[in-house]
Amino acid sequence: MPKTWASLWRWLLCGLLALAGLVNLAHAQGVQITDDRGVRVALPQAPQRIVSLLPSLTETVCELGQCHRLVGVDRYSNYPASVRRLPQLGGGLDPQIESVVALRPDVVLMSTSSRAALRLEALGLKVVALDTKSAADARRVLGTLGQLLAVPDADRVWRAIEAGVGAAAQSLPPRSRPLRVYYEVSTGGYAAGPSSFIGELMARMGVSNIVTPDLGPFPRINPEYVVRADPDLIMIGSHHAANLGARPGWPQMRAVRDQRVCIFNRDESDVLVRPGPRMAEAARLMARCIASKGAP
Repeated sequence: MPKTWASLWRWLLCGLLALAGLVNLAHAQGVQITDDRGVRVALPQAPQRIVSLLPSLTETVCELGQCHRLVGVDRYSNYPASVRRLPQLGGGLDPQIESVVALRPDVVLMSTSSRAALRLEALGLKVVALDTKSAADARRVLGTLGQLLAVPDADRVWRAIEAGVGAAAQSLPPRSRPLRVYYEVSTGGYAAGPSSFIGELMARMGVSNIVTPDLGPFPRINPEYVVRADPDLIMIGSHHAANLGARPGWPQMRAVRDQRVCIFNRDESDVLVRPGPRMAEAARLMARCIASKGAP
């Protein structure tokens, strides 16, 4: 064999050995992250069997190209369509503990508000609890899951989200007077405050939130509060909008009187209330609402 070919083969062999060494080192070091409880979670390697008990986390795992690692989800995880075929393990706040354990997951992803984390950990499972209220939280959670799943450049997903939100905002004409908007998130009068990811999207769209910042990201609002604020536009999900006109004082509000109410169907509501990879789509839905119902 010519000397040049022999040198080339030696070079390739050395490269392969070096790569194998790096892989072995990565496996030896494993994965270590700190979740939003401040709990340090260590795994011998990136998890291959994942249970996700929060729809936004399910969607993020899939957007990172790792849907195939999911072995079970909560009852509300319905996107993408492939996750609907997975075992449903109850709600995120009240999962079916025995069913989760039976799936032998390497890690369970869940909200910090769930009380099930300690029970699952007591049974020997690894839990990563994450909290997403703001856009900054959504970006941080995306990075945490990218690290956990050993997905390089997870931030590319965030760059795409930002580009989409920016495009939605630019699609709206400039307004001389910002619209005053009330967004009702769920039954019982829970609203999107300015510091929530929904409130931040509203601000990006150039509208004003009637909920004041001091009330927090998702406060429970008295119906009279909304009547006094008299918003120009109301955004609400169809499953929360029943008897909207029957609420005391609401028929006299300008938004209800002038039919400036955007009622989102269930699929649209899912997009809007989940702080995950579909936030650009949420911005487009919000922009469409403002464009169609918000004109004076």
